[in-house]
Parts: sequence; structure tokens; C-alpha cells
Amino acid sequence: MSSLQSQFNSQFPAAHYLDADHLDALEPLLKSHALLAPDEVVTGTENPGEGNMNFVLRVITDRQTLILKQSRPWVEKYPQIAAPVERLHAEAAYYRATATEPGLRAMSPALLAVDSIHLVMMTEDLGTGSDYTSIYLKGTELPLTEIKSLFGYLARLHQSTHDAVPSKFPLNRELKQLNHEHIFNYPFRAGFDLDAIQPGLQALAAPIQANDSLRNRLSELGEVYLDSGPVLIHGDFYPGSWLRTDSGLKVIDPEFAHFGQAEFDVGVMIAQLLMARIPLETIKIGLQSYLDHGSLDEALVIEFSGG
Repeated sequence: MSSLQSQFNSQFPAAHYLDADHLDALEPLLKSHALLAPDEVVTGTENPGEGNMNFVLRVITDRQTLILKQSRPWVEKYPQIAAPVERLHAEAAYYRATATEPGLRAMSPALLAVDSIHLVMMTEDLGTGSDYTSIYLKGTELPLTEIKSLFGYLARLHQSTHDAVPSKFPLNRELKQLNHEHIFNYPFRAGFDLDAIQPGLQALAAPIQANDSLRNRLSELGEVYLDSGPVLIHGDFYPGSWLRTDSGLKVIDPEFAHFGQAEFDVGVMIAQLLMARIPLETIKIGLQSYLDHGSLDEALVIEFSGG
């Protein structure tokens, strides 16, 4: 047992790990939240897709399917990295907030229940789908209609929460700090082996790492990210959080959500589109779907996008 597992067991002694093979434990958990009929039976489980932060499981019954997500004190894809389990409550709060806006609700899974003892969130199953990380591959295109839809989603998210009370939403401070370290510090730190990510990247990064003026501005931008802001942001708006389904484009995995700056979400999205070789003119056309509904600090967007 790892030290992080021991930490989980000591902090949450009543909690149990979800396990794809332990069907007998899933049934009472779901019935305790009135998600199964008294005579409904769990017949199997599936992996709905590789999760980065959390353990995710599709539960199949004789009548329906549901998605279960459990947050543990580590990053699921990189178990050596500690992560706060409170991210589960931020994600659940995000789904509650987006459920009040029809356009956002149509692009989100419905939140069904949260089990605070076992740190499990239960949501609607969006069906078999795939994320959008394939757009990074050469020759793969992202239709302008979908780019507009994604920018429009962010516009609705930011505008619909502008008058909300931030104090009613989890601060999500620890997960923000983890994200901050990996965005604003690690890549620019001398000695960090960027060639392990992609050969040749270290040589390209060297002039940037030696640029004190740039590093100072990165530090300032990092503080902007860590500070609270006026709107609810997704916090990780990249192709791995966009899902293709039979019923259309959906947005998932808002565990990094917090009240912050709208420009961060927009800047991250633009950066990902540029990495996917989407022409800048196409991005500008898509961005208009956001600007038709709200304004942005253009300079801050550019800085967050790395432009």
C-alpha cells in the first residue's frame, strides 16, 4: 500500500475504493441514493474512457447505465502525484450551477448524487463517446461549427454566473495550486526534462527559461490565476474535456472549476486550438461566438494562451 493510499484510509476510514470487479458493493451504494429500483440488479461494469484525475466507472444494471467517479488523494493517471479529494465537491457544484442554464445543461451530464463518505459522484451516462484529443494529430480537423459551439459554451458559462455569489462555491484552492505549479512553474524551471515529453523541446525552451522578464510576467499571471475572480470558470477547457457523443458535443471533467477570470478559460482553449494547427483566422471567427455575448480583456487572453 502506498503512502497516499494509507493517507486516504486514515482520513476517510469509512470509505471504500470503487472496484470494477466488486459488483456486490456497487448495488447498495446506488440504492442508498435511490438510483436503483428495489429489484434492480447491477449486471456489469465498463471503463468509459481513460480518466486523468479520477477513477471513473460505467455501471450497468438490468435497466440503465450510470457513471461513477471517485476522487482519491492522487492523480489517477499519475498516482505518484498527490491531489486533494475535495475536487469532487467542486465538480459537483459546477454541475449544479450549469444545470440552471438550458444551453449549458444540454451540453453537460446530469448530476444524480454525491456520496461524501466514499467520495463518489454519480452522473448521467452520456453513452459511448470519444474526447477531442485526436485534433492534435496532423490531418485531423475540427469543424468551425464545433469551435463556435465551444466558445458559445464558455460565453454562457461566464455570463450566467457573473452575478452569482462566489463564496457559495468551493474555493478549490489546493487543486488550483497543483494546476498552477504545472502551468506556470514546471515547464519554465531549469533542470526540468522537457525532452522526456517531446524530443527537442528542451532546446526550444532554453531561451524562454533564461528570459527573466518573461518569467516575472509568468509569475504575475500565475497570481492572477490563483486569485478569485468574477465568474465561474471550467478551469481545464481543453480537448480532453470535450466529448463527442451520439447526442452532440458535451463538456465534462470540471474538477478544476472555481471563480476566476474568464480570460483563463478562453486563453487555454485558444492555445489548444493553435497546438492543433487550427488557423488563427478560423479561431477568430469562432471567438466571435463568445464576443457576441460578453467582453474579454484581449491582452489577458493572449497572455494566457501563450501568444
